[in-house]
Amino acid sequence: MKKTIVAALTVATIAGSLVTATPSAQAHDGVGVGIAAGLLGGAIVGGAIASSRPAYGGPVYVAEPGPPPPPCYWQRQRYWDGYGWVVRPVRVCY
Repeated sequence: MKKTIVAALTVATIAGSLVTATPSAQAHDGVGVGIAAGLLGGAIVGGAIASSRPAYGGPVYVAEPGPPPPPCYWQRQRYWDGYGWVVRPVRVCY
């Protein structure tokens, strides 16, 4: 339903813009105004670009790594699984 309404409004807007009568354009001697607007707009945009911040971030400080982990070894241990004793390898770290 929402898409149908949006489509109908779009068609109505386009049709309305085509039907309206627009007066013919008359520039007379408006060349100077266009040049002045271009120069002023270029100065504003150029100033904004020139005063913008750099694209990279600041320095990052990272703590040095801690000591290495203690050595580990594999040991065979037995445990009761409810039916009998089972032996399995277990990693033991100290």
